[in-house]
Amino acid sequence: MKRVLIITYYWPPTGGSGVQRWVKFAKYLPSQGWQPVIYTPQNPEQLAVDGSLASDVPECAEVLKTRITEPYGLYRKIVRLIRGDREVGGEVNPLNSQRKGFAARMAVLVRGNCFIPDPRAGWVRPSVTFLSRYLREHPVDAIVTTGPPHSMHLIGLGLMKILRKELSRGRIKTLPRWTADFRDPWTEMFYFKHMGLLPFAERKHRRLEQQVLDGADTIIAVTPMVQEDFQKRTTTPVSLVTNGFDEDDFQLDGEPQSGGKFVLVHTGLFADDGNPVSLWKALASLCSRDEAFAESLEIWLAGKVDGGILKSLETFGLKDRTKNLGYLPHRETVARQCAASILLLPLRQEPEYRKVLPGKIFEYLAAGRPVLGIGQEDGAAAAVLRDSGAGEMFDWDRQRAMEDFIYGIWQSGRNGKPAGKGSNVDKYSRKALTGQLVKIL
Repeated sequence: MKRVLIITYYWPPTGGSGVQRWVKFAKYLPSQGWQPVIYTPQNPEQLAVDGSLASDVPECAEVLKTRITEPYGLYRKIVRLIRGDREVGGEVNPLNSQRKGFAARMAVLVRGNCFIPDPRAGWVRPSVTFLSRYLREHPVDAIVTTGPPHSMHLIGLGLMKILRKELSRGRIKTLPRWTADFRDPWTEMFYFKHMGLLPFAERKHRRLEQQVLDGADTIIAVTPMVQEDFQKRTTTPVSLVTNGFDEDDFQLDGEPQSGGKFVLVHTGLFADDGNPVSLWKALASLCSRDEAFAESLEIWLAGKVDGGILKSLETFGLKDRTKNLGYLPHRETVARQCAASILLLPLRQEPEYRKVLPGKIFEYLAAGRPVLGIGQEDGAAAAVLRDSGAGEMFDWDRQRAMEDFIYGIWQSGRNGKPAGKGSNVDKYSRKALTGQLVKIL
């Protein structure tokens, strides 16, 4: 088999959406003639742990690990001293623009201006040294870096500089192709403007990003709009490989159970800057005018949820109908998706989020349940819902339209006519997407 070195910060047993993309690619690469060689930190920060994802790592995969030094531990100690004993790190995204106190503002300012492009920057130089030595004895045919964190791309940038020198000196025979995979944009990401960057720091971010775009042999974007943005800024070919779903994850034991309830399900990170207030108003309105609906309604939240979301649910009288399940192993999360009456897809209220496709949308398609999206109606996620016929996207203030959508699905279910499944979703299977990746490699 050919060999591909995959440089990633996120790897099992770390859980979360950032892990799944390359774990699933690694799972299917061997069947298409490629052995994955994974390079990842030995001691990363883990906001979630999911040992079940390790079962997707193929036996032929080689996993290399070195230690990483990160500033998060020191940061949390300092913030605890300022705040007292209150919980630190409870926000889904501490970089967003929602209600920062003094300690949080200072932490974001330090992070944005002292750790460029991110707090994993200190791992770049030792990783380049380690991998350049490794590749002399264990050559690969391709190198992939995947970010965020975008420090992974800087490892690729530094490594390729050394490998080009090695090739010119005859120490290696061939130069591997470098593919930079952007799971999210860099300077065009929605939270970039909230990082409190000084002019010198912003210039450095943009300079490093451009060096990666121009230095890689191929760029991969995960949405068409981001692909278009990148291609305007570089002559390097920019390919599109979206996120997706793994058919194996949906081979569940028995039928998903909702306990006879009408269940609205949200899985994954639920950030306060995506709080769908109009949705909670719509549900409260439906509950007030239809007692049967109120008795059947349940809301399941599977994943990390900001406190502002829970407070909103309480404000609109929905607290007793809500189950905050916390982070679940991926297979259990999929089971909850398949048990849903409606799957919730609220997007963050940021202009840049129009270009984003949340990873969960593809698993929602595979679950075959109606999707209620809240966000830009002309955005990338709305286009996927229209293309598949799996649901609808409503702007944040369209409360009445959300009520009609929800109530229509509830009545159809009561009349024995469950909502139909979406179509045209097979192209988002992980196996099909790995075929696209192999063509790029």
